[in-house]
Amino acid sequence: MTTKDQVEQEEGVTRRDFLYVATGAVGAVGAASVVWPLVDQMNPSADVLALASVEVDLSAIPLGQTLKILWRGKPIFIRHRTAAEIEAAIADNGAIDLIDPEDDQARAERPEWLIMVGVCTHLGCVPLDQRGDFNAWFCPCHGSHYDISGRIRKGPAPRNLEVPKYAFLNDTTVKIG
Repeated sequence: MTTKDQVEQEEGVTRRDFLYVATGAVGAVGAASVVWPLVDQMNPSADVLALASVEVDLSAIPLGQTLKILWRGKPIFIRHRTAAEIEAAIADNGAIDLIDPEDDQARAERPEWLIMVGVCTHLGCVPLDQRGDFNAWFCPCHGSHYDISGRIRKGPAPRNLEVPKYAFLNDTTVKIG
């Protein structure tokens, strides 16, 4: 036998549970609508995303010349190497004066194109092209000499010039970043 009080109590508990769930759901949606704009504003803006990568037309770079571009606020050196420069870079793979040993094949996906961040690894200066003891890059600030593969050979720089991530889109276009 159920009494009227038991039926009302069961119905009240059911209504109360529904109100708790409904209040919790509305609260969660409200909290999410407040938090979402705060989290979303931390995403990079469209102009920053546009700078994340750059495409370069390689057909405009003459053999034996270096193109300097700006990517993410850093200079990028794109060198169209001659056959003699490629041979010299490969021959120097085993040189004893390599401060940061790295094979030329690991630095250049295609031997004729050397792509590097043009910032000296010593104090962040920009090395000069076709200068120094190796007729490649020379940082006049503190005397770091880099070879035709961008490897540090002489001076205070601790590491080779950095090679950024890049991919060849076709024979004449490279995407950096």
